[in-house]
Amino acid sequence: MAEIQNTGNVVGVNGNMVTIEFAGKVLMNEVGYVKLHTPQGIKRLKAEVIRVRGNKADLQVFEMTRGIGVGDTVELTGNLLAVTLGPGLLGQVFDGLQNPLPQLAEACGFFLDRGVYLDPLPEKEWEFTPVAKTGDTVVRGDTFGVVPEGIFTHRIMIPFDMYDTYKVKSVAPQGKYPVTAKIAEIEDAKGNVYPLTMKFQWPVKRAIDAYAERLKPVDPMVTKVRLIDTFIPVAKGGTYCIPGPFGAGKTVLQQITSRNAEVDIVIIAACGERAGEVVETLRDFPELADPRTGNSLMERTIIICNTSSMPVAAREASVYTALTLAEYYRQMGLHVLLLADSTSRWAQAMREMSGRLEEIPGEEAFPAYLESVIASFYERAGLVKLKDGGTGSVTIGGTVSPAGGNFEEPVTQATLKVVGAFHGLSRERSDARKYPAIDPLESWSKYKGSVNPGKTDYAWDILFRGNDVAQMMKVVGEEGTSIEDYIVYLKSDFLDAVYLQQNSFDPVDNAVPVERQEHIFNVIFRMLAATLDFQIKDEARQYFNRMRQLFLDYNGTGWNSDEFVEKESEILTLLSSKQKGIDENAAALLETIS
Repeated sequence: MAEIQNTGNVVGVNGNMVTIEFAGKVLMNEVGYVKLHTPQGIKRLKAEVIRVRGNKADLQVFEMTRGIGVGDTVELTGNLLAVTLGPGLLGQVFDGLQNPLPQLAEACGFFLDRGVYLDPLPEKEWEFTPVAKTGDTVVRGDTFGVVPEGIFTHRIMIPFDMYDTYKVKSVAPQGKYPVTAKIAEIEDAKGNVYPLTMKFQWPVKRAIDAYAERLKPVDPMVTKVRLIDTFIPVAKGGTYCIPGPFGAGKTVLQQITSRNAEVDIVIIAACGERAGEVVETLRDFPELADPRTGNSLMERTIIICNTSSMPVAAREASVYTALTLAEYYRQMGLHVLLLADSTSRWAQAMREMSGRLEEIPGEEAFPAYLESVIASFYERAGLVKLKDGGTGSVTIGGTVSPAGGNFEEPVTQATLKVVGAFHGLSRERSDARKYPAIDPLESWSKYKGSVNPGKTDYAWDILFRGNDVAQMMKVVGEEGTSIEDYIVYLKSDFLDAVYLQQNSFDPVDNAVPVERQEHIFNVIFRMLAATLDFQIKDEARQYFNRMRQLFLDYNGTGWNSDEFVEKESEILTLLSSKQKGIDENAAALLETIS
């Protein structure tokens, strides 16, 4: 139980916000507990100070406020909202306040009680191996021991809130210890001695910065989705967003990314999503095989679960909890992918609290500080160089659920100003059962992918020109289109069908390694760069239909198998049968294909 520094009394209740009167000092973002008297006894409801005015403070309560009345006591701890960091976080399912939900369900049953807060780390012993020696000089973030956690080596570090330089006075020998056991002592220059355990706390709204320097994100984060990796890539340590109308496939795309992305750890923050989607994630992930290890995918996943039926204040807590856990594992030299679904629900929670605070509203009644809050969230992503010379990264991907698929609404626009890649989902493509439903004409990325950018720019041009021809054909019809324009349209449609789309049910095509992507794209580029000899449109249409079917079969063959080589030979033979030359704008790019 947190030590009580101050107390106050409730003078007003407005939804999940309470106003208190206090004497003494109160900090912004300080944690308090509202004492609720029930027939079962006194329950302490966790809350956070969000505004201080004179001797009154407003607190957002992370629980339902039913039953709280004027005069109830509020205990203030003097501590900021924090999470517990240490071994045992991987594979867990937490709520927004870092309560382990399976253990919470065991303690409370199907209906979770208010005011129940559990230790997030499991009560088990860990095989500790010391790294630091007596007399070593250490600073915050330095590793003084390690324990195995799944497939990773979990670093036991000097707590991040210890800003002095210390000498190691003692360190425990190798052996098994619980997270609460004293395993080291360090001494500062004044002779003060501090005991250390395997766990410590860190405020969720303060970025962890115990590294040497931030680096520019350059290396692509491979997702094994061709459209993303080739045309709209994401860098390790970068940021991206997935806006789209309801039902367009945002959650599906995030789940596919979490399974196949070439990162070490995946953290999913289900922020205000429908309970059905969250339950599906909780049910599926333990049964999914990790393509990296063959074991359960949950072994390197953390899920922060906060559904739309939970109090809105907890949505904000869930986002920052997930972000802090991601930064913690980055400090160990690991690459972490944080998926926030959905930031729109978080923004709606901010709008509700802003209304209760009677602040001047911004566009669509969102708070005027919406942009700065979203920017501060995405700015905590990044690639960092650690003090030992290693690197770690946090990549953030957030979904946005604009009402009616309107990308001009405030949350989408505020997000687009700060992210490095935009993967916009299209209702039209979703309804046409195209996977992924990302609109290639609307999406963009500031990062460099694995394919030659000159080739992707040429393919982009084909896509845009083909779309222009398609729009023109809606007016003048196919007969009013020249054969040259019609071939551009067929090339664009072909590129979309065989490369931008994937068969999520095919064991080969649902996740494509980057080497195969580059090879297949080079084969397609030969088609895009070729000038083809057709006299009539029916002949061109039949040719492209046959080529499309060959390519779809080609996509389903094993990489570098005999069938793969045979299909590729058929494709190149069919291409040469109608090729009469090469587009001069692509000639130099073709020379780079071996």
